[in-house]
Amino acid sequence: YELAKRNAFRGGEKVSFKIFGSYEWQTGAGNAGHNPLLNSYEIGTQLALRFPRVVFPGISRRRVRHYATTQFTLDADWKNRSNFFNMVSFGLGATYHWYKRETSQHELTLFNLEFDKLNHTTPAFDSIMQANPALYVSMRDQFVPSLSYTFTYQSRTWRSHPWWVQLSFKEAGNLTSLGYALAGQKLTQRGKKLFGNPFAQYVKFTAEAHKLFKFTPDTKLAARLFGGIVYSYGNSNAVPYNDQFYVGGANSIRAFTVRSVGPGRYKPDKSRYSYMDQTGDVKLEANVELRTRLMGDLHGAVFLDAGNVWTLRADPQRPGSQ
Repeated sequence: YELAKRNAFRGGEKVSFKIFGSYEWQTGAGNAGHNPLLNSYEIGTQLALRFPRVVFPGISRRRVRHYATTQFTLDADWKNRSNFFNMVSFGLGATYHWYKRETSQHELTLFNLEFDKLNHTTPAFDSIMQANPALYVSMRDQFVPSLSYTFTYQSRTWRSHPWWVQLSFKEAGNLTSLGYALAGQKLTQRGKKLFGNPFAQYVKFTAEAHKLFKFTPDTKLAARLFGGIVYSYGNSNAVPYNDQFYVGGANSIRAFTVRSVGPGRYKPDKSRYSYMDQTGDVKLEANVELRTRLMGDLHGAVFLDAGNVWTLRADPQRPGSQ
């Protein structure tokens, strides 16, 4: 749900307030043959102010010769994982979006600061954290100061076989760690804090491509390829849980539920732990789908999905995951 006020300050600005949420459940028998009945949900809000120009000290409108917008955001997100934990995340950021041609778009988040906090945990969750130190580091209370850049290319709509490519890069904690280095602390030293809490340090790169082959007006073949890698170092040895990769679900490997594949050859003893244990640092995923019209307004598709995630470091708690 979104509530927006356009031309808020008589200069084409837009002020918007969003409320969003999701709910997921699993009712089938798990790996251990029991019915876990996982009920998890997420609720979030975002307050955004968007300007139809670049808002940055020293840059005037005359110097920008292409379409550009600037957006400042303040958001909050609440995740509840049934029988384990609930987590609250707060964030604020500044993002610039611009393009000179409609086929190529750029997005630069020059500043983004998030704070993740575990509000409540259960004894079962605490026992998992004690047995898996890396998982504990990824889900602890921490700041994530980051900047990111995304490039998107989309071919012209008149092409017979249109395609779409998106490349994204994100870094977190490096500028903060550099500030500590200037103060005399080593870049490799761990345990550094921001406002009294640890901060994450990592780099992340993703690439995704789509291709559509049109055989007839009613028959098409859609293909998708995704690859990503994230590497933690310096102040942390694990990537925050929200930035790790996973596969499974309606928008991924459709034969499996969300976060129920991998990493690697690893299989958890209890499927109700899968949404925590089955994440990774590397992801490869491919989908191909043949779409056609069956009759009238009834359409159908035959698809094939493949993919997995892996860890970059050996994890004794998840054998076969590297």
